[in-house]
Amino acid sequence: MMTDQLLQVINSPAIAIALTLAAFLCAIWLYRRSGWLVLQPVLVTMLIIIGGISLLGLDYQAYRESVVPISWLLGPATVALAVPLYRNLRRIRQALWPVMLTLLVGGFAIVALTLLFAHWLGADLPVLLTLATKSVTMPIAMPLAEQLGGIAALAAVLVMLTGVAGTAMLPPLLNLCGVRHPAARGMAYGMNAHAVGTARALEEGDECGAFAALAMGALGAMTAIVLPLAVLLLRAPLGW
Repeated sequence: MMTDQLLQVINSPAIAIALTLAAFLCAIWLYRRSGWLVLQPVLVTMLIIIGGISLLGLDYQAYRESVVPISWLLGPATVALAVPLYRNLRRIRQALWPVMLTLLVGGFAIVALTLLFAHWLGADLPVLLTLATKSVTMPIAMPLAEQLGGIAALAAVLVMLTGVAGTAMLPPLLNLCGVRHPAARGMAYGMNAHAVGTARALEEGDECGAFAALAMGALGAMTAIVLPLAVLLLRAPLGW
């Protein structure tokens, strides 16, 4: 009887939410304490939660349903990115054409190089279609991958890995290349590491965060419109 009561307590929504929040706070503390870019809070939080679920014997489906209220905060957090955009609206208007050109050229290059490299390694069509969505934020990437005939679950993993790897690698690469301007750094973060990169850009400054949010949102919208049309046009010639 005691065992059944204990299992009910362990599988309660309160335990799931507490585990998630504790994991995130620990990840933030570790990231700030160490200063290591590879210890991204998103990645560390995920690893702690996986360990917690395994140790406590939680049912994953029950855990996922219990933490749904936390996912409700994603909307307000995304909308909050409009604050640095509004603060830097004048600066964004001044750099509008360079920003648009960067998005067009960079967005095409990201998708094209990814697909060429994956094809060279022997990836099949569903994986290629999924990889095409890896550089947009997860709420866009998952339904877009499914619409194209890819794998939504794989898209979620690729987006997370892209964000974590990009956020860890971009600061030293940008410093090595002598990129100091906050707008340029923000564009690089937003295009290559989307939401995780935007969080990192906000740490560097308001202007950097504003351009990262702009790049993330604009590239996501552009990819959601252009990529399905490109796949539709290429299906017949390539025999997909």
